[in-house]
Amino acid sequence: MTDDSSAILDDLLCRWHQWASSGSVARGYASRALVCGDFRVSRQYDDTNGALDDELEHGTMKTVDFQVSEMRDPWRSAIHANARALVVGAAVWSSPRLPADRVERLHVIAEARAQLSERLLAAGVL
Repeated sequence: MTDDSSAILDDLLCRWHQWASSGSVARGYASRALVCGDFRVSRQYDDTNGALDDELEHGTMKTVDFQVSEMRDPWRSAIHANARALVVGAAVWSSPRLPADRVERLHVIAEARAQLSERLLAAGVL
């Protein structure tokens, strides 16, 4: 993996982790009205406020999420741990599904990143 593709994958993983973590953790009020919750404004002039960019980002993150979910363990766990570490900026989390040995763990993470890069390349994200 080149430095550019590694930086692009780092950015995608950071954005994906934040996107996937943005769910609600408790029950509360609905985020949309029952009567008109499915109403959508015409997107004809929606390029100035970023709604089209948000929709594109949402589609990209759904693709990344699907590709990660299709990976097998321990590589899927390695991607989750790597994404979490990239968001925080420090590798402070460990996973019981990853090897305890640091060198082996780094090897599994590198292999998982390579697998995900191939998947995202085939999906048209990278």
